[in-house]
Amino acid sequence: MAKKESVVHGSVELLKQIPSLGSLIDSTQLDGLVSEHGRTFVANRLRETLDNLRASVINGSIKEYQLTPVSIVAQLSDNIDKALSGAMVSVFNLTGTVLHTNLGRATLADHALEYVAKVAGGPNTLEYDIKSGKRGDRDNIVESLICELTGAEAATIVNNNAAAVLLSIAALAKGKEVIVSRGELVEIGGSFRLPDVMEAAGAKMIEVGTTNRTHLQDYKKAINTNTALLMKVHTSNYEVQGFTASVSEASLSVLSKEYGIPLVTDLGSGTLIDYTTLGLPKEPLPFDKIKDGCSVVTFSGDKLLGGPQAGILVGDRKTIELIRRHPLKRALRVGQLTMAALEATLRLYLRPEHLVENLPTLRFLTRPTSEIKELCVKVMPAIKNSCGHNIDVQIVATKSQIGSGSLPGKTLDSYALSLTLKKGLNSGSNLERLASAWRLLPTPVVGRISDNAFLLDLRTLQNTDNFVRQLKHLPETLSMKGLT
Repeated sequence: MAKKESVVHGSVELLKQIPSLGSLIDSTQLDGLVSEHGRTFVANRLRETLDNLRASVINGSIKEYQLTPVSIVAQLSDNIDKALSGAMVSVFNLTGTVLHTNLGRATLADHALEYVAKVAGGPNTLEYDIKSGKRGDRDNIVESLICELTGAEAATIVNNNAAAVLLSIAALAKGKEVIVSRGELVEIGGSFRLPDVMEAAGAKMIEVGTTNRTHLQDYKKAINTNTALLMKVHTSNYEVQGFTASVSEASLSVLSKEYGIPLVTDLGSGTLIDYTTLGLPKEPLPFDKIKDGCSVVTFSGDKLLGGPQAGILVGDRKTIELIRRHPLKRALRVGQLTMAALEATLRLYLRPEHLVENLPTLRFLTRPTSEIKELCVKVMPAIKNSCGHNIDVQIVATKSQIGSGSLPGKTLDSYALSLTLKKGLNSGSNLERLASAWRLLPTPVVGRISDNAFLLDLRTLQNTDNFVRQLKHLPETLSMKGLT
């Protein structure tokens, strides 16, 4: 009992040593911080710092020297730096997934980044027609460009492909029926399910066929006076193999024209070039779907296309105009940053011979395995030197994946640095700690754990010099995780 009373008494005495906010904020010790950041901001961060100190005193997790004015100012400076550093940070994506949903998907091209900075750094013509001096339409910035690349009559842009699907259904089928194959009722990341989108858009979904086989006659039997839309969904994030059958857009477009019902196809990832010419798996093109007779084709801007997050809708002028005039369009429109990045990315496609060198997504997807292996050889000595004696580093053949639901089941040959722990330390929990140590570097390195090893797939490694330079901090982060 006496010991508990002594601890409480000690806490009270330590609490008395913590200076008040008022005495500190007006002290000369904070003149520099107040001058740089302003009194309001510094006072708020100081209040937070002092509250944390009091809490640490009460739970007994602080030393007396940490309560000196010099220590408090140092802690305040750290607090200020954290508050201003931002929640989003750049990382090295060495997971082997090129389009990693959690890591920002497509890396923007240098040209796109430069163009965004140029036009968004001041007033611009987002919705202004220079020639007439009157209000313009932001879709006009990219519409003619998209139409040239896809063969469509018209195009409009929203903030992502889920929004493109939602808007299409809401504008063309609200209060009516949409016919879709049961095998295409997809769910993608974030529990986004097509049936839920149908409901949110105010349409009634009519499922036809079975999970693995749907025929043209199934669609035809389901058509009635309340049918407003025929829909196709590209199953970009999974594959059904074996005894399967599906109906092509070309066949459905005949039915669409016969009954006067629009045909919408959702390509999901979407790309504007034939991937097979680059030695990559085939992916459907908006150009082909427009040629097949689709009224509307929707696809993403931030996946295989290699641009910013956006939903692109292309199709015949009459149908696109119906979609453009729907009230939801304004709620789902993109801002100037996205529009500028998208325009700059699309313009890269006008010069297809230079596309691979200019577009990071394609550069990563087509990176030769010999180049990746050479990169492994180049950085391995620095990694070995920083890892110490408890970690073994080897170059191994591995498989990369495209990611973000694109081309499911398709992998790319690659090479990785395999890190394993010696002396019987190679347990799952220790590998997790190893992965965590790499994420504590100034620019976090995100790899993957596979086959009892921590892998760094170098397919997407850029800025090699910066990567190697920061390895000097690795011994410290490994020590923090108890791995030295």
